[in-house]
Amino acid sequence: MNNSFDLFARAQKILVGGVNSPVRAFRAVGGTPLIIERGAGSRLWDVDGREFIDYVCSWGALILGHAHANVVRAVADQAARGTSYGMTSPLEIELGERIAGALPSIERIRFVSSGTEATMSAVRVARAFTGRDLILKFEGGYHGHADSFLVEAGSGLATLGISSSPGVPQALARLTLNAPFNDIAAVESIFSQHKGKIAAIIVEPVAANMGVVSPAPEFLAALRRTTETDRALLIFDEVITGFRLAYGGAQTSLGIRPDITVLGKIIGGGLPVAAYGGRREIMETIAPLGSVYQAGTLSGNPLAMRAGLATLPLLEGHGFYAALNAKAARLTEGLRAALAESGVPGEINISGSLLTLFFVPSPVRDYTGAKRSDTARFAAFFREMLAHGILLPPSQFEAMFVSAAHTDDDIDRTIDAARASLRAVSTRK
Repeated sequence: MNNSFDLFARAQKILVGGVNSPVRAFRAVGGTPLIIERGAGSRLWDVDGREFIDYVCSWGALILGHAHANVVRAVADQAARGTSYGMTSPLEIELGERIAGALPSIERIRFVSSGTEATMSAVRVARAFTGRDLILKFEGGYHGHADSFLVEAGSGLATLGISSSPGVPQALARLTLNAPFNDIAAVESIFSQHKGKIAAIIVEPVAANMGVVSPAPEFLAALRRTTETDRALLIFDEVITGFRLAYGGAQTSLGIRPDITVLGKIIGGGLPVAAYGGRREIMETIAPLGSVYQAGTLSGNPLAMRAGLATLPLLEGHGFYAALNAKAARLTEGLRAALAESGVPGEINISGSLLTLFFVPSPVRDYTGAKRSDTARFAAFFREMLAHGILLPPSQFEAMFVSAAHTDDDIDRTIDAARASLRAVSTRK
């Protein structure tokens, strides 16, 4: 049979843990993982025929929703022209120009195939450009699974309850410094202790891998000043926030210009693609112009380029983000009302169309606050919502993503389901 239970049993015999990315295994929330058959608009259908309103949206990549007609047409047309060339195509140039036009901080760009590849490469460039080895990241920040980043990481690692990964050499781990998110005093102290030795700060301008946590006022501006004073670089990881919070990313809406920006997800319209870009003199240290080596067989893949080129123009239109953010705000308002009615302790953090419901009694401003969440209650809530046909990210430490495909009826149904689900979990001790 091809039901979810039987297919997952098959998957466990060939795929590691039955999945190709840990959070899909539902270990944090329990139950049999979903096996998806198709998606359209705001909906997913699993192999058992169950329909879900989807707030995962391929972890934020599908800002237009599933199987958007423009993207489907573009990918189908490109597939007939060839799926991979191993050579440069005009599509790479066009998408690069469009991205640089939206983000003034990007003067040169390099396309790669994943966010991990992009962040890893960005740090390598920063180290080469500055001649320094240390990098500073923030507790709970997840920047992919490259060795340098698996030190006090969030997201999937927070879900699994581990803070680092076996296989990462201790000597390499010592090159990564950590500070609490939103704590500029801690950052300044670290820079004072390691003056002239830190290559870069890497940060999500709006954290989304410990759950959604917005930067405190002046936090990012202080990071910019600190790096400039010490001649270190500032790297914005906008894999999630790029083209999500604004057409030019979080850096545009927040008014901070980083030295290097990492992008992914939305720029590929749902296909595997990422990029890193920044100031010309930094980026031109990369081969073939410089000695920093980075290459990729499928980098600039024409299918991904076409999907990105079909997606980004639709986001530039007048009122796109106002309408998208209004949906997320209405959902947040409804969820807050449902929390108040239920008496369940909870906080909702929202930034644009990103939001997280934390089961905590006090506001979440950093990873320490996020870790106070009642993860068992979240798991129970997740299962209740799933039973009502609402798919949330299967982790307390992830963001919900609202897409342009979500309708007012979707929002209403989600709020009603949350009200019932919160009542069901309100008696949990």
